[in-house]
Amino acid sequence: MEKRIAVVGIVISNRASVPQLNAILSDHADMIVGRMGIPYRERGLHIITLVVDGSTDSIGSLTGQIGKVPGIKVRSVVTV
Repeated sequence: MEKRIAVVGIVISNRASVPQLNAILSDHADMIVGRMGIPYRERGLHIITLVVDGSTDSIGSLTGQIGKVPGIKVRSVVTV
């Protein structure tokens, strides 16, 4: 399958869900090119941006698993 570059935005509103998120990210570590985390204290949120390189199926698997975690929202932008 053809690989794509994507940017994945993750907004965490429930810190108790972070261990589950980290387990998912660890399972997909081979496709993560870079990761940046920003605490947004004024809003009580934590934001993670990922740059990933993988097939549309693997990117979809990653975002789908993250999207099932309570207290976490995820969106992705995939290159053509």
